[in-house]
Amino acid sequence: MKFFSSKRRVAVAAVLLPLLFLLRPGASRLKSRIAASIGAGLARPVEIGSVHLRLLPRPGFDLENLVVYDDPAFGQEAMLRAPEVTADLRLTSLVRGRLEIARLDLSDPSLNLVHGENGRWNLEALLERTSHVPLAPTAKAKSERRPAFPYIEVSSGRINFKVGQEKKPYALTNADFALWQDSENAWGIRLKAEPFRGDMNLNDTGTLRVNGTWQRAASLRDTPLQFSVEWNRPQLGQLTKFLTGEDRGWRGDMQLDATLTGTPANLRVSSDASIRGFRRYDVSGAQSSLLAAHCDGRYSSIDHVVREVFCRAPVGNGQLTIKGEAGLPASHRYDLVLSADAMPASGLVGLAQSAKKSLPEDLQAIGEIDGILTMRRKDAGGTPEFAGTGEIVGLRLTSPSTNAELDAPHIPLELMSDKSAERGLARNAGPRLQVGPFPLGSGRGAFPMARGWVAFSGYQISLAGKTEVGRTLRVAKLVGLPALAVTAEGEAQIDLQIAGTWHGWMEGTGSSNVSESNLSASNLSAGNLAQSQVRGLVKLHSVQAELRGVEEPLEISSANLQLLRNKMLVTKLSVKAAHAIWTGSMELPRGCGTPDACRVRFDLATNQVALGDVAQWVSPRPKPRPWYRLSAGSEQAGPTFFTRLRAEGKISANRLLVHGVTANRVSAEASVDAGKLQLSDLRGEFLGGKHRGEWRADFSVKPPAYAGSGTVTGIALRQLASAMHDEWIVGTASGSYQIVASGVSSSGFWNSAAGTLQFEVRDGWLPHLLLVSDGDAVRVDRLQGRARLLDGKIEVEEGTLDSPTGRFEVSGTASFSRELDLKLVGKPDAGGTFKNYAISGTVAEPRVTVVANPETQARLKAQ
Repeated sequence: MKFFSSKRRVAVAAVLLPLLFLLRPGASRLKSRIAASIGAGLARPVEIGSVHLRLLPRPGFDLENLVVYDDPAFGQEAMLRAPEVTADLRLTSLVRGRLEIARLDLSDPSLNLVHGENGRWNLEALLERTSHVPLAPTAKAKSERRPAFPYIEVSSGRINFKVGQEKKPYALTNADFALWQDSENAWGIRLKAEPFRGDMNLNDTGTLRVNGTWQRAASLRDTPLQFSVEWNRPQLGQLTKFLTGEDRGWRGDMQLDATLTGTPANLRVSSDASIRGFRRYDVSGAQSSLLAAHCDGRYSSIDHVVREVFCRAPVGNGQLTIKGEAGLPASHRYDLVLSADAMPASGLVGLAQSAKKSLPEDLQAIGEIDGILTMRRKDAGGTPEFAGTGEIVGLRLTSPSTNAELDAPHIPLELMSDKSAERGLARNAGPRLQVGPFPLGSGRGAFPMARGWVAFSGYQISLAGKTEVGRTLRVAKLVGLPALAVTAEGEAQIDLQIAGTWHGWMEGTGSSNVSESNLSASNLSAGNLAQSQVRGLVKLHSVQAELRGVEEPLEISSANLQLLRNKMLVTKLSVKAAHAIWTGSMELPRGCGTPDACRVRFDLATNQVALGDVAQWVSPRPKPRPWYRLSAGSEQAGPTFFTRLRAEGKISANRLLVHGVTANRVSAEASVDAGKLQLSDLRGEFLGGKHRGEWRADFSVKPPAYAGSGTVTGIALRQLASAMHDEWIVGTASGSYQIVASGVSSSGFWNSAAGTLQFEVRDGWLPHLLLVSDGDAVRVDRLQGRARLLDGKIEVEEGTLDSPTGRFEVSGTASFSRELDLKLVGKPDAGGTFKNYAISGTVAEPRVTVVANPETQARLKAQ
């Protein structure tokens, strides 16, 4: 009978289909019936914009603007909106006179998942209703009176999340979703979507995949289920931005795989997480790091606690494990034990190289870490409790590129609660891992003691004691601390604090959309996983520092270095440079590292210094090449210390030696920038008189170039003659000058000098100059005029000489080799007589020729 009944139903369906095709009943009449049918199944009000009958390729309906309203307890907004829905009819249901949907296809729908104030989700009632309604499986094998659960498929959907009436920025986009009843008491689900955040510009959050089944049960918490979750390759920076709203500056691809089995009240969770290529955004040369961990646990929806937690992260031949239980973030309770078992220090160093840019790429480490730490909190109002001990044994850090090593045979570790948190003083309450005390080195020599702490908010390390300067600078580079790029040896007494934070690079900037290409510019000023801050006091003693391009090292007898937040103050400085002892103070901005990175302020004084020694110090002559290297090509010398220095300040000397002449109480405002020296307000007592002027020198070119101008008053010419080892002139001089020159030696300077001189000499005489063979030396009442410097000579122009002998116009030249070619053209006296003279020879032995006739006089004037 069943056989004939089936054949009869097929025959009826074969007749009905052509009739539907020919008659095309009005589908709009069925709109209310379809809406009521869907609403009855969902227990929610349903509204349909329009319905169109479709016969091919399968009989069904095309629905437009489907809206499924939510339970009023969860809000007034619709739970589901779908602009287009395709509903395929189950043919066998037509025989029974029913409209039964075999398949629903929703295009571009929007689904709102709401977590209500009662702690329940808006989908829970639907799932519980589905589990209680006796529906046949989606792919039921035979016709029966029970309606079958339709196969529901969603393409390009969006799933939004709300908490009460607040719509969260989190969503799942491009969601492809499928739901079906797999068997009599089991349902299946499949989801593929991309995590999205509406208030952020995210483009690489990976793909989320969910596959699972659940079975019929009396309540949702007792529903047996089995789910697998995969979050495939979200970029770590985009992930942190998705979760916290800020790109924390970390890079790498994450992979998360989890399985959930059991019931919500007793759910077994197993997960594997890994991050491939972990690094900080500005670290590119580090080896590719892989971080991986496996975790198991048992979750209960009754109290929202994960029990039997066991996480294991292998590190080399050791491992890091976590055991215990922890509540979800809302419960604030945990009881965990963290264990490090023979964890190699090399693993932590590799992790640090990926996270800190300034660490050497060839940094190597040996040693092991062991310890057990406990973390407890009973409830949300309870005080966190932390305790534990551990040690780092046999730590040795080496780096061939920095020629540095650090030995620490035993470093004790202790975890404790932050006592300030109990008193309400800590902004970020949490545990502190106390490190040390331990000597920062082993063997012979002076080593400071180190101690410190590490917390979730940051870290601090204190160093105190005697140390060797060169080794300390090398160790600073070894561990990535900012240090001056200088080679130095000597002793120091240090009392330093090294501190930093773990905050993200964009914290506090107010920006949420900064690309990696502009991270290294102005955006890094806000937190940026900043370099450690080093503060405190360093007392130097008997330190020698080598400077590039300087023949002799700086010899620092003593100096106090006070390291503040933004600058370093150098006081009580006593240093030998350019064969002179300098005392005073300096101020250097922090974080420079190289002379050209920041501008230095100084106030330096010396008792005595020679100008030649200073010139040789700032621009040393190249050393002669050994005979066995004469055939080699020229060496490419790098920039010297002085040509990279940027500094300004005051400089003074009680005595300045200038080629045998002493200037007393010399002072100037000095500025150095990339090898260019400028001396402003250059004052001093010079040859019994005073000087005031400005000079510039450019040591970045070869040969060095000079330019200067100034005035002199009250110069004692006898002192000038004594410096020349020839008493050829006596008197007092004043004047002004403008000179440009170049050269690496005194002779080169004067031979290249060019400029002008304005001079005036009074009450003097020229002992070697006799205008009459048996007469007295020429006395000078007043000698004034203008002269030009050119080609190693002084050419006198517009000079006049007033003397008891007469009044003369002076012209001609005097070379720096002391050769003379001068003309004295006399002016008539009261009696109308005058004489003309030509002076040749040298300053020491001048030769005077009388020129008396008018023709010669005219020729002399013409010349």
